[in-house]
Amino acid sequence: MFTSAVDLIGFVGAALTTLCWLPQALKNIRERDTRAISLFGTSAFAAGVACWLVYGIAKGDLPLIGSSAVTFALMMVILALKIRHG
Repeated sequence: MFTSAVDLIGFVGAALTTLCWLPQALKNIRERDTRAISLFGTSAFAAGVACWLVYGIAKGDLPLIGSSAVTFALMMVILALKIRHG
């Protein structure tokens, strides 16, 4: 699966930075309280992750593609809740 230690490090880093958004998304889903979340900041972050996703696809970088796709999906949930619940 991993061709080198560098790939393993990339995968671990991608997993950690992606999974860190899961508790936030779950909290927002459960509590429907997004007042403390910045709409601009979250939107900018989501746009940046979308750019990383496109870049990862262009480069064929599987850890980057996977982590960006999952992070983007989590950010879209958070953004949708922010827009819906303020």
